[in-house]
Amino acid sequence: MDLSTYARGLLLGLSIAAPVGPIGVLCIRRTLTQGWRVGFLTGLGAATADATYGAIAAFGLTALSSLLVAEQFWLRLIGGLFLCYLGARTFVAKPAPVAANVSANSLAGAYGSTLLLTLTNPLTILSFAAIFAGFGVANGGSTLAAAVLVAGVFTGSALWWLLLSGGVTLLRARFRPAALVWVNRISGSVIILFGLLSLASIVPLPR
Repeated sequence: MDLSTYARGLLLGLSIAAPVGPIGVLCIRRTLTQGWRVGFLTGLGAATADATYGAIAAFGLTALSSLLVAEQFWLRLIGGLFLCYLGARTFVAKPAPVAANVSANSLAGAYGSTLLLTLTNPLTILSFAAIFAGFGVANGGSTLAAAVLVAGVFTGSALWWLLLSGGVTLLRARFRPAALVWVNRISGSVIILFGLLSLASIVPLPR
């Protein structure tokens, strides 16, 4: 394995995951109200989507990437509506005083919801394609280098979500039930805002 290529992918994955967005808000809120496992799997869904789009760009699957970009209107519409739905549910949710035992379905739902949300942003492919071209692994580059770079991206993204959910877990004991109510309300409002911005981005600007 080319460790330098893997390290670059890891740093890339960290830099993609770190900016605070709707997934970050969901991860923090779910960690506070449902525990570390749900919070981490929330982020892991996003990491899987990042690696998926990275693989599409790295291995030159131009037909698939072109199809996803061409259908970005519907993908953004679905993603925006889903964000608004999650935000509304988060806003009205009643937090438990302690993290409850979660079922396999809850864990799968936490993972699947953020996987879907991240996959509804197909323009991510274009970003990966530009970055990977700079690394010389896209569109005809080494297959091994592409695989190593994508593995690094996934590891870096997953590492960020592990650190974030773990850090929030350490702080959870400081939050009283009344504070968790406001966490839900603020988180829900922010997620709805992201959803509305996503929906607004598909409306053509007046000329």
